[in-house]
Amino acid sequence: MTEHLRLARAGAVATLTIDRPAKRNAMSLAMWSALPELMAEVDADETIRVLVITGGEHFSAGADIGEFAALRTEPADAERYGLAVHDGARAIATLRKPTIAAITGWCIGGGCEIALACDVRMAADDASFGITPAKLGIVYAFASTKQLVDVVGPAWAKQILYTGDIFDAATALRIGLVNELHPGAAAVRKRALGAAELIASRAQVSVRGAKTIVNRITGGQLTEDDAVRELYQESVTSADYAEGVRAFLDKRKPNF
Repeated sequence: MTEHLRLARAGAVATLTIDRPAKRNAMSLAMWSALPELMAEVDADETIRVLVITGGEHFSAGADIGEFAALRTEPADAERYGLAVHDGARAIATLRKPTIAAITGWCIGGGCEIALACDVRMAADDASFGITPAKLGIVYAFASTKQLVDVVGPAWAKQILYTGDIFDAATALRIGLVNELHPGAAAVRKRALGAAELIASRAQVSVRGAKTIVNRITGGQLTEDDAVRELYQESVTSADYAEGVRAFLDKRKPNF
């Protein structure tokens, strides 16, 4: 674990806060390396239904480039560092539970990689975005490139990666990088937590089934298979289904 990543719980919603303000929440190797264990903790806690990832003034300015001279000089060291980044981002992307990024300030490089690993992205209207490996002589990882292409399409992915330019929140919304914009940090955090609480109140068999199927589709699956049909069967035999039908007939809000 690391002092710069804080995991807190409030009911069914957990919040992971990137907390390194002196470095604009730049991600150190230790922080990247801590993410898989933190995601495993969230996954194992069945009281947690949704995870929100946020920062402070900034979401994250990306990887801590100040470490590169010491930790990425040799090819083998660069490979180990890249694997830690990959494993951290993939741990978020493959979490069984829904994830929401509440983005403020800078969301650059590795920060954008973390945001893209989340299911939903909500941003303050003054946030800034960019993915900048072209400024460092680094080739962006395959899995994270696919995540970017899935979200914004190949043409915008190429422009973002070729130029390394920083772009504003209005552009991020227009190209589909973020779902929603809100006026300032407080508003976006309030909206993200509200959305997380709403998702947590829904039938979890439906929510997790939807996440699984969407991820299979973006992973290239084109037709139903036995694993998908098993999700259908699981839902109609679940306690959530029984409660949802009873609540509808009783004209009351379901208690999932």
